[in-house]
Amino acid sequence: MRKRLGSFRPSRRLLFAAGTAAAASTVAAGTAEAAPGSPAAATAGLLSLGAYGSGVLGAWERQARAISNEGQIRRTRETDGVFMFGDSIGVQDGPALARQLNQLGITIAVHNWAGRPVTPAVDALDTWAQEYGLPHRILMSVGSNDIFTPPAVEAQVDRTMSIVGDERIVYWVNVQAARTAHGPDVKVADQRNSAWINLQLADAQRRYDNLRIVHWAEHLASSPNRLARLLRDGLHPSVPLGQNARNGLIIEAIKAG
Repeated sequence: MRKRLGSFRPSRRLLFAAGTAAAASTVAAGTAEAAPGSPAAATAGLLSLGAYGSGVLGAWERQARAISNEGQIRRTRETDGVFMFGDSIGVQDGPALARQLNQLGITIAVHNWAGRPVTPAVDALDTWAQEYGLPHRILMSVGSNDIFTPPAVEAQVDRTMSIVGDERIVYWVNVQAARTAHGPDVKVADQRNSAWINLQLADAQRRYDNLRIVHWAEHLASSPNRLARLLRDGLHPSVPLGQNARNGLIIEAIKAG
């Protein structure tokens, strides 16, 4: 199904811009300080960066999670609310988002799990679809943990859209990562991989009429001060400023339909 293009078309320049300047500004210094190491050390360093430069995804199954109980899931389905599938940002920001949605008379059930990439999040969506059925609106707040393997995202977006069908709307928050705890090379890789993920989402939006992108990365890129104010570590929203900004974009998207 071809997508009806709305008034906002994703800017590839903005997708790549968010965080690049901040990350690149430290590359020269970081390179100058690096001393040549042994071949073994160099190999270990390359392995630690993973195939795409951002590192390797660690075990996430024991990290923090927030999953609605069966009663809340069924109430949300029966009242045609919102099912949310997220990662650590969802764990952090989900309660505040739920309060805002409840004020609008919209129920929400969440399946948020820190450290989780897209594939197991879509697994959870598939499980809920089979066990409970789905409401009209699905919120996907995942993708940040796919900077380690960005090519995996496209197939999972297609899989998501296949699960939900043509009659439901999927809201997908795009990603911005340039983690401040890491060195300049990793920051640049994070940003490059974030943009790669976001371009896959933008391309998918052209294929699916019922896919809505929540433009978090573009929002951060649109002002030079937003990265520092709205992200606390180059990835997670600051509280309350970043949290309010990101949740606000989600609310606006849901209200727009």
